[in-house]
Amino acid sequence: MKPGFLGMATASGTGAAGMIERRRFGRSGHPSTATIFGAAALKNVTQARADRALELLLEFGVNHIDTAPRYGDAELRIGPWMREYRERFFLATKTGQRTYTDARDEIRRSLERLQVDSVDLLQLHSLGHPDEWEVAMGPQGALAAAVEARTEGLTRFIGVTGHGWTIASMHYKSLQRFDFDSILLPWNPVMHANARYREDFEVVCKICEERDVAVQTIKSIARGPWATTHPDRNTWYQPLEDPRDIERAVHWVLASPRLFLNTLGDLDLLPVVLEAASRPVAAPDNDAVRSLVESRRMTSLFGIAN
Repeated sequence: MKPGFLGMATASGTGAAGMIERRRFGRSGHPSTATIFGAAALKNVTQARADRALELLLEFGVNHIDTAPRYGDAELRIGPWMREYRERFFLATKTGQRTYTDARDEIRRSLERLQVDSVDLLQLHSLGHPDEWEVAMGPQGALAAAVEARTEGLTRFIGVTGHGWTIASMHYKSLQRFDFDSILLPWNPVMHANARYREDFEVVCKICEERDVAVQTIKSIARGPWATTHPDRNTWYQPLEDPRDIERAVHWVLASPRLFLNTLGDLDLLPVVLEAASRPVAAPDNDAVRSLVESRRMTSLFGIAN
């Protein structure tokens, strides 16, 4: 990787042992933990189990939560936390709706579920399909509802998220249409190995660096699609499970000092991820990354790239 946005850091700069490094979340100025809690892990758990996850987040100093209406009961599980801890967290949610009216209604429903008057970041969820993009970014689209929500004080910042091989180029297109405050997209050694995606990723990250836009990464701990049923895991993909593998994957992302890593959707592995993120970060060398990909047979979650 080239120096700059994706330039490799040699150490994390953490202050206290066991606490996760904080990084400036783009133009928001918020000192977010480099590892953001991905609340998809709460989609089908009890409140008691969710509350145990909160204790873990507080233990490691995680101060940024990313959720969405599509994450089952996640917003409902986070709501009770906000009564006591709202000031401790940068709170982000999303709307997966594409039209203005539907998005407006979903945004207000999310605030009710989260038991808050406003969120810090509102994101257009999984905006990758060209037809949906045209609707959402149009004059009567979801973006208009998000801008209205910002004007009304229901959010401070607006972002866009997505998945798949084309999402880096789609985010570039989105940034040409609107001045988003953050983006979110997949990034792991398998994605990096694809020359076209790597180039698209680096191009959009360069734009984000120039505009001070925060970049969140997902699927960084994904091993590949499930080959069979998966009763022991809560993710739609097969994650890495060995703590050494997880640490390599986590550090591979966090060694780029402007990237954020969103945790995976499995509470059982959350302590392992946070432990890895709390250790001083040094980028694994190329041989170590190649060994991880080959030994764990890491593959694409999104089929064969075009």
